[in-house]
Amino acid sequence: MDRIVSVNLDSAETAFFARELESIKSKSYDIEFPPLKAIKLIPVSTEAGAGAESITYQSFEETGLARIISSYADDFPRCDIRGKEFITPVKSIGASYGYSMQEIRAAMFVGRSLTQRQANATRRANDQKVNKLAWFGDNGSNILGLTNNPNIPAASVPADGTGASTLWVNKTPDQILRDMNQLSNGIVGLTNGVEMPNTLILPIDQYTLISSTPRSANSDTTILEYFIQNNPFITTVDWVPELKGAGPGGVDIMIAYEKNPDKLTMEIPMPFTQYPPQERGLEFIVNCESRYGGIIIYYPLSLSIGEGI
Repeated sequence: MDRIVSVNLDSAETAFFARELESIKSKSYDIEFPPLKAIKLIPVSTEAGAGAESITYQSFEETGLARIISSYADDFPRCDIRGKEFITPVKSIGASYGYSMQEIRAAMFVGRSLTQRQANATRRANDQKVNKLAWFGDNGSNILGLTNNPNIPAASVPADGTGASTLWVNKTPDQILRDMNQLSNGIVGLTNGVEMPNTLILPIDQYTLISSTPRSANSDTTILEYFIQNNPFITTVDWVPELKGAGPGGVDIMIAYEKNPDKLTMEIPMPFTQYPPQERGLEFIVNCESRYGGIIIYYPLSLSIGEGI
């Protein structure tokens, strides 16, 4: 059996390491990775707290209608909210980085800082995992993602492109605009104006197509520009790589929704946290953890998925 040998730093080396690690931790907290878009496009909630093992929430449906009544009426129509209760588990995400005794001594000897790369790679790994869970969830942990949540209405776009295709590359600008408007305006129509989406997300290929294709042969306005200018609800159209192949049978999808924490949240009860270094053999290990609780959709009819684009 291998024997773990502990070798302590001297006081100067300890002070140097503590100072360097404090700086590295601070920088790795601040670093951002723009391509990981879930945290930018889905409202984040940390309200549950790091100690939560699960989060209980309700999905609501409004019921009831008002009517004209007589002066002495006592049978006022009742309006209410029906809710179904759901529970989503909270799981820990872990990773670590470290520095060997010799790396610390060598950096101090030549008067340079410890490299930031290990901490950045660990933060990146954490954020990548959160991003993946946000879109696809984790079946083994009973955590749902935005693309596979069974409560979100979903339907294929019309198959009237060239060769009865649903794909946008086989459709005219008019047909593509119709698909985009049907998805977003359909939410408003289905809910009688209660829900109004403000965001539409697409795979990269479809986003590139509509942002570079003219509205018509005689127009200098792209499909995307025309849609933003004329759709009464959508104010943001963005691309998300994970939507490519995310639909049934591997088809590409688009999602319209209201970016509003009253409608949906990404639950991160404990953001990325770095613990004090632990001496292990001839290196110091920094364990890192975050806690994730899935995507909670409070009003499923505020979202809609278009499949097969």
